[in-house]
Amino acid sequence: MSERILVINPNTSHACTAGIAEAVSSFNAPGMPRLEVMQLADDEGPPAIVTWRDWFAVAEPLCRTIEREAAAAYIIGCVSDPGLEAARTVTDRPVLGMFRCAVAAALTRAERFGVVGFTWRSEQRQRRALQSMGVEGRMAGWVPLDLPMEVLTDPVAPQARIAEACRRLAADGAEVIILGCAGMARHVAVAAEASGLPVIEPCQAAAAAAQLAVIGARQPALTA
Repeated sequence: MSERILVINPNTSHACTAGIAEAVSSFNAPGMPRLEVMQLADDEGPPAIVTWRDWFAVAEPLCRTIEREAAAAYIIGCVSDPGLEAARTVTDRPVLGMFRCAVAAALTRAERFGVVGFTWRSEQRQRRALQSMGVEGRMAGWVPLDLPMEVLTDPVAPQARIAEACRRLAADGAEVIILGCAGMARHVAVAAEASGLPVIEPCQAAAAAAQLAVIGARQPALTA
């Protein structure tokens, strides 16, 4: 099997998908598993994962995509990890959620993290993931942007709101910032400048974890 890592954006925002592709592009290097980014078809996914209904609705399309598209590993390209448990039942390959990867990366940098959320509706889903990881108590704060996806993916429009959220999280005791939506992939610099803290971009955190999983599964070369 080709060492392809497939990133599947479960929403239908082309701007979000393009941001994910840009964020992970630097991981495509000689000798490394290659990352490819796709999104669900317009009749399979919502414009953004906002509600619990959106979150549950994409599980089956994600499963069908994984069954159809052979890869060495899969990344669910949404920072509320929709369909993760279901997707893991249809393949023996690693299936990674961006939020869990981002949290794991954050905890290698500091004891307490803050999350910039997409909308207030995302908080419960992300707290559920933190509870499953046993690390909810390590979160210093959670601040939503409450912006539409088309605004969030704009190169300029959301920056003031992102900066404000990051400053608030730093004041609340966060030692590292997690951007809580793939739509924020282009806004790492403004988050870092506003907070003065390390910033974890989930697309990149998941890409690094997936590459590690694939490389770790390589068979060692036989020596004479």
